[in-house]
Amino acid sequence: MKNKTLKYTSLALAAVLLAGCGSSGSSSSSTSTPDTTWGAIQAQGYITFATEGTYAPYSYHNDADELVGYDVDIARAVAEKLGVEARFTETQWDSIIAGLDAKKYDAISNQVSITEERQEKYLFSDSYTYSYGVLIVGEDNTDINSFEDLDGKSLAQTITSNWAKLGESYGAEIVSTNGFSDSVQLVLQGRADGTINDNVTYLDYKKQQPDTAVRVADQSSEATESAVLIRKEDADLQAAINEALAELRADGKLKEISETYFGEDISSPK
Repeated sequence: MKNKTLKYTSLALAAVLLAGCGSSGSSSSSTSTPDTTWGAIQAQGYITFATEGTYAPYSYHNDADELVGYDVDIARAVAEKLGVEARFTETQWDSIIAGLDAKKYDAISNQVSITEERQEKYLFSDSYTYSYGVLIVGEDNTDINSFEDLDGKSLAQTITSNWAKLGESYGAEIVSTNGFSDSVQLVLQGRADGTINDNVTYLDYKKQQPDTAVRVADQSSEATESAVLIRKEDADLQAAINEALAELRADGKLKEISETYFGEDISSPK
């Protein structure tokens, strides 16, 4: 009889605790149950995002060793709209998605590109980054004004990048480099006619080094979109984050964060 009494008492206590979790506070109108990730976030009062912490200007440490960046600021703004605190787990890119699978954090905010392959296994929030491929040449280069002008020209690229493949598709010869800064230097030195990269990387570079004598000769029409990555079963969390992003877009906060880091709005399609 004592065991039964304890059992019923435990069940009653569990029911009370679950009810309390369900009523804990978020400003979002999205509904949830306590046994979902979103329900747990509301109950505990915080959401945990994974990010690299070494990927400027998206996620990095400033001179005061504070975690900052475009993705970090957007994650914090989303959490504020959700009525909870934003917490961050810093991890390497190679293991960041595996950590989401292992439920080490609730979502990833780290420039995760939306691809068909990822959409088969995960949910994405609405996009908050739209990046376009740009063809960059020296300011005084008058021969190259579009991707079609690349036939027989040289591009400074990392060999395995998609940008190198794009350049080759237009007939360009690839000159191997270790990264974007090196590529720009080869263009400035006349050792390559141009380089291709995403416009966000270019905007960040020009913000840091505005006097660099390069220009954008052409831009791709299709964007690569990035968003918050969420586990497949967490549709209620996806809905809540999308609602928060919609509010941030409407009140201009996404644009403000974008212009802080890039001097231009990359949070909306062009």
